[in-house]
Amino acid sequence: MKKSAPPALLAAFVANLIYGLNYVIAKGIMPDYLQPRSIILLRVTAAALVFGLISHFAYHEKVSRNDLLRLAVAAVFGVAMNQLMFFEGLNLTTPINASIIMVGVPIIVLGLSAVFLKEKLTIFKLAGVLLGFSGAAFLILNSGSVSFASGKFTGNLLILGNATSYAIYLILIKPLLAKYKPMTIMRWVFFFGALYVIPISMKKALAENWAVIPLQIWMSVAYVIVFTTIIAYFLNNYSLSHVTPSANSAFIYTQPLIATSVSVIIGQDTPRIIHLIAALLIFAGVYLVTRPQRKKIPWQNVR
Repeated sequence: MKKSAPPALLAAFVANLIYGLNYVIAKGIMPDYLQPRSIILLRVTAAALVFGLISHFAYHEKVSRNDLLRLAVAAVFGVAMNQLMFFEGLNLTTPINASIIMVGVPIIVLGLSAVFLKEKLTIFKLAGVLLGFSGAAFLILNSGSVSFASGKFTGNLLILGNATSYAIYLILIKPLLAKYKPMTIMRWVFFFGALYVIPISMKKALAENWAVIPLQIWMSVAYVIVFTTIIAYFLNNYSLSHVTPSANSAFIYTQPLIATSVSVIIGQDTPRIIHLIAALLIFAGVYLVTRPQRKKIPWQNVR
């Protein structure tokens, strides 16, 4: 394992800690106070401004035209489609439905990595993905009722599209992170993302009654912008610059575990044996996917 890998894995964990809390926080904003596209407009434009300023004054890396084109395509999947589908989908379905669909991301990433990045599929990675998925699904299914009724079908389908687009984004961005700093990548991804999002979100945002939004909801919006968008995106891209997409995405399995743990801590849930079983399955899965490859030592001829 590279020296930079442990910090990269920690970054992936912290990013997914933030995402794990986002399901409930973002759901509390919609649809009573803000529509999904208004939230997306706020988070994308704010992130584009922050990453743009930091990158310009601190790094100012030049990016080739061909790579700018790749970043523009990555922004379609990593910002525009990813966020539009997630918030529109979460508005129409439940946090439980959304989280169980999202744990399919590592499986999609592992398949795409093998095809496009030529990442070697080992028995440990396959076993880790299956263990992590089993633990996450077990925890989610036992934390509430999962509904795939016709009323929530559109929302579930949008979350599935979100999961797929995010997996494609990880594959597209991985080669670029070998050439440029994560902050440079974020600058251009959100710059192009803002160009896509503003035209389709501005009308909804202008129609909102911003004056009636209480302080508590503004705090939730601030969390979505600062933590879920700016900090989590940067941490994920920093992680991805040092580890494989499959290792990075394996931490998605910790999201339902994190959400459940927080519920227990604040008194909304009580510890149960299923929490321990799910935790063991999830952490075993993450370990198997992220474990370092042992180099084979060739036999030496002894005279």
